[in-house]
Amino acid sequence: MTDTPAGAIGPATLKADGTGAPLLETRGLTHRFGELRVVCDVNLAIARGELRAVIGPNGAGKTTLLKLLSGELRPTSGRILFKGRDITGWPMHRVARLGIVRSFQITHLFPQLSVLENVRVAVQARHSTYNFWRRAEALPGVVERARALLEEVDLLPKAALPAGVLSHGEQRHLELAVALAAEPELLLLDEPTAGMSVEDTQATARLIRRLAERLTIVLVEHKMDVVMNIAQRIVVLHFGEVLAEGTPAEIRANEAVQDVYLGRGRAAGAGA
Repeated sequence: MTDTPAGAIGPATLKADGTGAPLLETRGLTHRFGELRVVCDVNLAIARGELRAVIGPNGAGKTTLLKLLSGELRPTSGRILFKGRDITGWPMHRVARLGIVRSFQITHLFPQLSVLENVRVAVQARHSTYNFWRRAEALPGVVERARALLEEVDLLPKAALPAGVLSHGEQRHLELAVALAAEPELLLLDEPTAGMSVEDTQATARLIRRLAERLTIVLVEHKMDVVMNIAQRIVVLHFGEVLAEGTPAEIRANEAVQDVYLGRGRAAGAGA
């Protein structure tokens, strides 16, 4: 397949005012499990550099949407375009190579390996022949890159520790460093603060905000204080359909959103 197939929609130049072409676009995206429609006719346009949140009640289809965008699931119908290129139905590894990476389910940590080695393996997989037995000293560029990623997620001081001794929040940050080793342009985050303490949640929110300075991020998150404080725009899903889309202020003021999610005391869950 060529880099500029017929039907391409042009360079990814969508600006904050909505002009230009998006980095990521979905058109009529739908996924069914049997007769159950979990994602229904979803149309999105994500700008380069945007931090977009996806929220909704339990079972709204949020995680399924991320699985479709990352290539983990094939859509029943509709299209997914990345930088104008139709990637509908591409497998997950090919989507990741193109620049769309889903965090926390990209890989499992190796608890007996050091924090540095977990990231080093991911960097090596991206850039060189995959060989667990090659000495780290023979890979100076790879080790340097792994250390830089650990510094980015605030884990460099713990580089020599076994990954298994890290706290839950620190392990989430390590998983994020592993995802960053794939050099994404678009990072998909699925419940990044789930199970975290207030302190770890705040640290993770600060980290996501920093990453958004250089990456495009789509975030599924159930903690509304996190969403409202860091997202530029929010999509609300309800029974797999887009109920509302707008800025945090617009979503707060939306009566339909209040009815189904924000204002009636419903607990926000991870979703389908």
